[in-house]
Amino acid sequence: MTLPVDHPIVAAPRIGVLLINLGTPDAPDSPSVKRYLKQFLSDRRVVEIPALLWQPILRGIILNTRPKKSAHAYGLVWGPDGSPLAANTKAQAAALKDAFGADVMVDYAMRYGNPAIADRLAVMKAAGCDRVLIAPLYPQYCGATTATANDDAFRALMDMRWQPALRTLPPYHDDAAYIAALKSSIDTSLAALDFTPDALMASFHGMPERTLHMGDPYHCHCRKTARLLGEAMGRDLIVTFQSRFGRAKWLGPATDVTLAALPGQGVKKIAIVSPGFSSDCLETLEELAIRGRESFIEAGGTHFAYLPCLNASPVGVAMLDHLISRELSGWL
Repeated sequence: MTLPVDHPIVAAPRIGVLLINLGTPDAPDSPSVKRYLKQFLSDRRVVEIPALLWQPILRGIILNTRPKKSAHAYGLVWGPDGSPLAANTKAQAAALKDAFGADVMVDYAMRYGNPAIADRLAVMKAAGCDRVLIAPLYPQYCGATTATANDDAFRALMDMRWQPALRTLPPYHDDAAYIAALKSSIDTSLAALDFTPDALMASFHGMPERTLHMGDPYHCHCRKTARLLGEAMGRDLIVTFQSRFGRAKWLGPATDVTLAALPGQGVKKIAIVSPGFSSDCLETLEELAIRGRESFIEAGGTHFAYLPCLNASPVGVAMLDHLISRELSGWL
């Protein structure tokens, strides 16, 4: 059939894979961090306090005090390619660019900040992607991470007249490929150390404890990841939760408190890993590798090592390739 001369151009059908991570400010300065925190902390999935109570606190106190401190922390880990989280996620997407064939477009986006999910989905749609896999890079499901990333993708589709079909990557906290990749990465990192740790700690990002009682599976997913990883490595892990904020009771035990207590319990040499993060970021490189080290050494520890996330390592990319290929089944 010959199309009319005035028929709009329609791109050849393709498949899109959009890797999504949390986000980052555009620069390690107070104005950029303030914009980022305003978007992040205004998300009702992240802060579940009624807006009438929360917004005056956010706008009147937090956004006028926290950006300067956070900008300093970002400055400590900012690299030539910018934010570590953005650089690592971009590298993961680049490593997967040709993994699924010429008809599959792989891109990345951030839930908060840039590149925005809606913008990258629009680019994919314009390029002919009529089927898109949304892939939040969170091994453990949480409403404040996985769900809000999916929410933002769904909202973007609401503005499209011709929507692509959508799939979402399930959590992979107990996937054999993920556990094997973690073990391989940790074994490699441990072998490179000049000391033998007395203990291995797995630090996950914290969440308010009430999220567990409200039915969020995050805590259970973290615990299962740690149990399976410990079984694979043949050793018990010390499981903790980091990044507490505000007065609410958070999941515990707390990473900072535990690090400060361990030397007094005879653990003088520690290695710490973050199985809840797919990429190194502020929370791993500044909160753990810098402040965590300081707390542990000041408390009497003698040796401290932070072991990197999977990032765009060969074993990490191979694991993502495996997970994504499985979710594209029937489309490729």
